[in-house]
Amino acid sequence: MNFRKIVRITHRDLGYFFFAMTLIYALSGIGMNHLESWDPKYIISTEEAQTNRAMQGKETQEETVLQIMADLGLEKVYKKYYFPNERQLKIFIKNGNVTVDMPTGEIRIETIRRRPIFGEFTYLHYDPIKYWTWFSDAFAVGLILLAGTGLFMVKGKHGITRRGAIWTLAGILIPLLYLFLLL
Repeated sequence: MNFRKIVRITHRDLGYFFFAMTLIYALSGIGMNHLESWDPKYIISTEEAQTNRAMQGKETQEETVLQIMADLGLEKVYKKYYFPNERQLKIFIKNGNVTVDMPTGEIRIETIRRRPIFGEFTYLHYDPIKYWTWFSDAFAVGLILLAGTGLFMVKGKHGITRRGAIWTLAGILIPLLYLFLLL
């Protein structure tokens, strides 16, 4: 077998094997690049409501809290409550919380659920367990091999000695320019 055939076989087989990992890291990476505008792991929903129930500050009884939960249709997900300050009642529910401004009766319901696909991919991207670290390291080595073998896949005017060299240099220059100009 010649060098180019070994390169093509290696590149092809690594590409097949690491296809899913490439998607996982690419999609979760896109999500994590935009953390300031959205959370790739969770969908956080808020809803406003109002209550006319009378509350006496920290003397408010659990019975009143349970009545508020029933009014909101959340009695089945109720966990517990506390008073973070004189004005607020904080109620914990499954996958969220309810905040009541006691003087005004204004209610804010916040629920949290895992974002489909991005949530799971981001979990894997954060490297959850030791065995996943090993597989992630194998993927990183696989990417190095894919990058290296990709350079020698094509020969001639479209290969690394001509057109490929231009694209490779452009791909190297962009991060270098970023590092030198913006840091």
